[in-house]
Amino acid sequence: MLAINKFVVFQVANEEYAISIDHVISIEKMEGITPIPHLPSYVKGIVKVRGELLPVLDFEDVLYHRSIHENDQTRLIVLKTEELTIGVLVNDAKEIIDIAEENLKQIGLAAFGKTSYFSAIANLDARLITIVDPSKLVRSLEGVCEIEEYMKAQLEE
Repeated sequence: MLAINKFVVFQVANEEYAISIDHVISIEKMEGITPIPHLPSYVKGIVKVRGELLPVLDFEDVLYHRSIHENDQTRLIVLKTEELTIGVLVNDAKEIIDIAEENLKQIGLAAFGKTSYFSAIANLDARLITIVDPSKLVRSLEGVCEIEEYMKAQLEE
């Protein structure tokens, strides 16, 4: 029997990316980010989602070093990782799809330190979708330790 995995497909710039549904808590409309000074540019600030404070990462800034242009399609994908729960800002959360294990191709880019969070490429009929490992993403970004410490301090207050 073929192993099938469910993924949330989202768009950043003009490209499609996906994250395993195992990591996704929810997909929210974008509203009310509180900026926090002195954090890396890819951290938009913090937001309260269902009573929990989350750091918000601008995924377009992470990938392309430019801020996302927020509009009605902009979504916040709330993800749980081993380290912390985060919100990832994307241009659009498009769909949830099944991807068979045989369609997931490992990529050599994972060996490159700055893209180690790309775990595979889904090779579908007319689409190539880059699979993102959120735990590796969080560990690979500069400043995440500081963000983690800040979030823990906020919880203790």
